[in-house]
Amino acid sequence: MIDYNEKPILIFWETTKACGLACRHCRASAMENSLPDELTDEDAKLFINSITEFGKPYPVLILTGGDMMRRKNIDFIIEQAEEDGIPVSISPAATDLLTYDRIKYFQKHHVLSASLSLDGNKEMHDWLRGNGVYDKTMELIKLMNAMHMKLQINSVVMRKNIEQLPELLKNLIINNVKTWEVFFLIQTGRAIDSEDLTALEFEDINHWLLFAMNYGITIRTVESPIFRRIIDQGNNNYSGKLYYELVDKTIDLLGIPEKRNIPSRISNTRDGKGIIFVGYNGDVFPSGFVPYKLDNIKEKSIVSIYRNNETLKLLRDSSNFEGNCGICAWTDSCGGSRSRAYARYNDIFARDPACLYS
Repeated sequence: MIDYNEKPILIFWETTKACGLACRHCRASAMENSLPDELTDEDAKLFINSITEFGKPYPVLILTGGDMMRRKNIDFIIEQAEEDGIPVSISPAATDLLTYDRIKYFQKHHVLSASLSLDGNKEMHDWLRGNGVYDKTMELIKLMNAMHMKLQINSVVMRKNIEQLPELLKNLIINNVKTWEVFFLIQTGRAIDSEDLTALEFEDINHWLLFAMNYGITIRTVESPIFRRIIDQGNNNYSGKLYYELVDKTIDLLGIPEKRNIPSRISNTRDGKGIIFVGYNGDVFPSGFVPYKLDNIKEKSIVSIYRNNETLKLLRDSSNFEGNCGICAWTDSCGGSRSRAYARYNDIFARDPACLYS
C-alpha cells in the first residue's frame, strides 16, 4: 500500500504546449509552437533524476501536452526515464506524427501504454477536436491493436455527447479497448460553459458507468471522484431517468450483460493526493485541471514539493473541505473534485458542485 502523503502513483508532465490540434475544451490552450520558457533538456534530466528520490516503486511518469509528440527531443526524455528506471506512459495527439515507426520506438524503450481521445461519433469528435481527427483516431486505435500496444481511450463527457455514450461504449468494445478513462468537463482553458452538466446528470452518468463495466471494460473517471462512492453503493434501487435511458440504449446495442461485474476497489486518489501535475515550464499544480500553482521544479525538487507543500498537505486531509465534502461517509474515498470546486468558487477547498450530497 502506497502512502499518498509520501509519494504519488502518477506524475503528469505537460512536456510542451505545442499541438497541431485546437480542441474546444482544451485545458492546455495548446498552440502551434513551443513557448520559450519550456523546460530545457537539462531541466528535464534533473527532473527525471529527482523522481527516483521517491523510492521504489517509482511513480509512473505520464507524458502529455499539448502534444508530447511535438516536444523537441522527446526521445531524450523517454530514454532518460528508461535509464533511471522510471515507468513511462504517453498521451499523444492523434496526428500524422504518431506513426508505425514511432510506436515501435516506444515499445523498444518500454513505454507502458498510450492513451488516445475519442469522444463520440465522427460528427461529435470532429466538432470537438477538428475535422478529420475521428478518422485518424480510429486508424491509430486499429494500428495500436495490431501492434499489441497497450491502449487506453480517454473521453470527455459534456452535454453534447451524453446520448452517444452507449454507442461510444460499443465502439470501444468492438475495437478491443480494455480501459476507458472518462473525463468530466472542468471549466478551464477553452472549456465550454454551456456544456457543463447538472449534479443529477453527474449522478446518472456515473451510475451508468458502473453498469457499463458489466460488459468487461475497466472504467476510471477523472474529476468525478463520486464514482468511488457509487461503486460502494451499487446501482440497487437507483432510478434516475437519464440512467435508465442510457441503460436501455446500451442493452439495445450490446444485449444484456452475461454477468454482473463487481469492480475491485480502486485507489482513493484525487487532485494532489496520489497524483501531481508538472507544467511545461516546471510549475507544479495539484492536477492539470486546477490552475493553482504550488511551486516550480527548478526551485524545489518534485519530492520536496509533493511531501512538504502546505496546500498539498491540506488537500490530502479531506476534513479540510467545506460542505458535505468534508464530513460525508465517503469524504476520504471521494472528497469531491477540487478542480471543479476551484473553477466554480475560486476556492480549492470548497464543496464539489457536481455532487448531489454536497
